[in-house]
Amino acid sequence: MNYPTVSKFFIGLLIVSYSALSIAVQSNTAPNVIGDIVSFESEVLGEERKLQVYVPANYQTSDKNYPVLYVLDGQWNFMNAVAIQQTLKVPSNLPEMIIVGTVNQNPQRRRLFGEENKFKRYLLDEVLPYIDSNYRTSRERLLFGWEMSAFFATNVFFNHSQLFDGAIITNGGDSSDVEIQKFNDANKEQTKYLFIANSDKDIYTVKYGKNLSRKLKQYANKQLNWRYQKFNEEVHASVPYVAMYQGLKHYYFNYQSLVFADLEAFNSLGGLDYLTRYFKTRGQRFNLPQTIPDSTKNSLIWLAWNNNDFKHFTLFMKVFDSVLSSKRNTSMMWQNRFARFYLKHGDLVNAQRYFEQAIHKYPNKAQLHEGLSLVFKAYGKREEARRHLMQAIELAVKTNDKKLANYQAALSKL
Repeated sequence: MNYPTVSKFFIGLLIVSYSALSIAVQSNTAPNVIGDIVSFESEVLGEERKLQVYVPANYQTSDKNYPVLYVLDGQWNFMNAVAIQQTLKVPSNLPEMIIVGTVNQNPQRRRLFGEENKFKRYLLDEVLPYIDSNYRTSRERLLFGWEMSAFFATNVFFNHSQLFDGAIITNGGDSSDVEIQKFNDANKEQTKYLFIANSDKDIYTVKYGKNLSRKLKQYANKQLNWRYQKFNEEVHASVPYVAMYQGLKHYYFNYQSLVFADLEAFNSLGGLDYLTRYFKTRGQRFNLPQTIPDSTKNSLIWLAWNNNDFKHFTLFMKVFDSVLSSKRNTSMMWQNRFARFYLKHGDLVNAQRYFEQAIHKYPNKAQLHEGLSLVFKAYGKREEARRHLMQAIELAVKTNDKKLANYQAALSKL
């Protein structure tokens, strides 16, 4: 299977990573130029610990509370998470997030993840409270784990699900039937999200994703929204980069405004009723407006116009009339498009209305007068058609309009 969107994502990731590395090379005092390194004494681990913390660009000037993505093995995957925030159109595609990376270099990494209960106490009893006390968090938390930390992350997610809303695990991960049942008992009303990723080329860990997927099919309740996806073009070291992006998309599956590839997809999902339900649910989940946004209204109007679908076009122009007074739709370009589309499909009343209101706002545009002349010609009002066509020619001469010859030819036929 091909993933063309992933390749674009990697390009953006490389740009951000290269920029950060370039700055780091120029300054010996800034080994980590994206985000901050914070240190504190861990009583649980009995040593000083470091965290990488990234906050959104407008964090200092806003008063918002932000969700937090906790990245285990931040020494490898923290930059990936930041790149996703900086290269995607945030907050349109994904919300702005605080990103926290735990730093565990080998051989310390293997020791700490081997001491699972101790490291769990460190994460849950020290890191989470530290971040919540020092940053404006919404208490919405996601957990990311790769390889060894994937096994740790699944343990935390299923046994302490009240602390995390979702988890992304890649190249590893496992859970027992008992742990899944414990999760079911603790989450009978609130939906949680889990994304599992691997590749058949990772011959060492792919079996764990398959086994966990099998168990979830058998035991998980409907409150767990989970997905297992294999990226077979990737290998052990590259899967986590794709997995984090796709995992965040899985968790925030209904965060974006809706965009349809075609009107068949719009109708197959339920049309206007589906739109209403989607944005109501989206608004309730993310504390966003529950009405259909202008971007979706405009995209559907454009889709109908672009596909020459007059039935859907008239429907959208009627039910989305609130968007027709926007700067976009009152532009000369769109007023002209609307008028000519109505004219093309024989709706002379609306064609005349849009041409006339456009001429009122843009009186010196030859193409609008030429369009209105076509309306009057269709009505059989040849003198009115001639008058507006002569105005079009006069304006075209003044502006060196390339369509002047066409207007003159049309006038001779009248």
